[in-house]
Amino acid sequence: MTRTSETTWPHKNNVGARVKNGAGAVQVGAVSNACFLLFLYFILEFFLRFSQRIPGYGQIRPTLMFFVIIAGVLFINRDKIGDRLKDPTFRAFFVFLGYLAVSLPLVEWPGSVIRHHVGDFVLAVSFLFFTALIVDTNQRLKWFLIVFVGCQIFRVLEPLYLNITEGYWGGQTHLRYGEFAGRLAGAPADVINANELGFVIVTIIPFLHYLLWTKGWKYKLVYLALMPLLLYALILTMSRGAFLALLVVAFMIFKESRHKLALMGIGLLVAVLGWSVMSPVQQERYTSLIDQDGEFGASVDGRIDGMQKELMLGLRRPIVGHGLGTTPEAKTHAFGARQASHNLYAELLIEVGVIGAAIFLTFLWRVYRVLVRNKELFKGLDSAHNSFYSHLNTTMIAVFWMYAVYSINYWGLSQYYWYLFAGLAVAFGRLLKQQYDLEQGRGEESVLPATPRYPLAGRINRRYARV
Repeated sequence: MTRTSETTWPHKNNVGARVKNGAGAVQVGAVSNACFLLFLYFILEFFLRFSQRIPGYGQIRPTLMFFVIIAGVLFINRDKIGDRLKDPTFRAFFVFLGYLAVSLPLVEWPGSVIRHHVGDFVLAVSFLFFTALIVDTNQRLKWFLIVFVGCQIFRVLEPLYLNITEGYWGGQTHLRYGEFAGRLAGAPADVINANELGFVIVTIIPFLHYLLWTKGWKYKLVYLALMPLLLYALILTMSRGAFLALLVVAFMIFKESRHKLALMGIGLLVAVLGWSVMSPVQQERYTSLIDQDGEFGASVDGRIDGMQKELMLGLRRPIVGHGLGTTPEAKTHAFGARQASHNLYAELLIEVGVIGAAIFLTFLWRVYRVLVRNKELFKGLDSAHNSFYSHLNTTMIAVFWMYAVYSINYWGLSQYYWYLFAGLAVAFGRLLKQQYDLEQGRGEESVLPATPRYPLAGRINRRYARV
């Protein structure tokens, strides 16, 4: 089979976008380029919050408007994309949705779920469906990654720039004797606090490491320019949870590397430089992870005690829980303080009970199994070790375990990150399977389901493709 690096974008038609990939296969987008572009803008609006930056723009409710439009386009194209919903990951999630519907009358506060929390959950879940169903060609996958990672880099560099130029912090932490210390949080137009900014930083580091450092020298220069800024911003957040998540990412990179001795030296150098730029308050906050006698030792004990209380709260209604999104209400009634959960696993127990938690964790395990299956498929691909697919899969495995660990310190049932990750895993796994089938000689073309312009010719092509 002749290989080519050609990538072509045809004119629009009723079939969708055709892209010739590196193996000569023709991929057909089940939905139009216009829908994909709307999805990219939806991502930009969600993360960069144009409605908070442009006066009057928020009046049209852009996030809701684009959500409805994209959902409508997918519904219209349901015949073309219906088979994708049979993926085991989707099936596991549909079981979870069915459980939420059946258990709704049995939870503690069903009215609160319907009035206040369904909207946030639906918006978060949309990232699973939109990503998995719309990102269906190699070109779209790469553009999705560029836009998503680019948004996260901007969310980090903007408050860092404001901190350097204007002394902006955005957050603070309490010290003894009524004093406070600044913590770098999201920009004024953003909604993330210091811990969430740290989470964003640690999320994008694996993407940059595996997708930039493994390419040419120009990409390596971009990597070397961004990484010190990201790590410095992480120091300014004073997020101990994000620091532990960074250690998980570092371990995954070390585990997969063939240059372990060099990485150990680089890691030691980064640690020394990082410690040297920290203020005494920042140093004491990070060392409080192992030293309980310092300034911030009590806050570590308080966080652990809070997690234990949340787990005990979940056991008050262990079967079906208090209801989706009702952790703040449950904690208000139990502890007299309205506060979101700091632990996804406790949040699951509180809101959906043991049964719902088991189903949701099964869904996450199905997502991980996609990545494990991908590693098996690489064995049948040419030059898989240095391929874009291989690097992306390694990235996602590192991010998965980082998410799993950070979820001990972060809620997530109605947050976007697990759903976007799952959607990306499904889309990526589908594209990889198509590539694998192609290289194994199971078809001349890898064509996603779409209605052909000439039905008779389409049936003839499919018949002879199986011969």
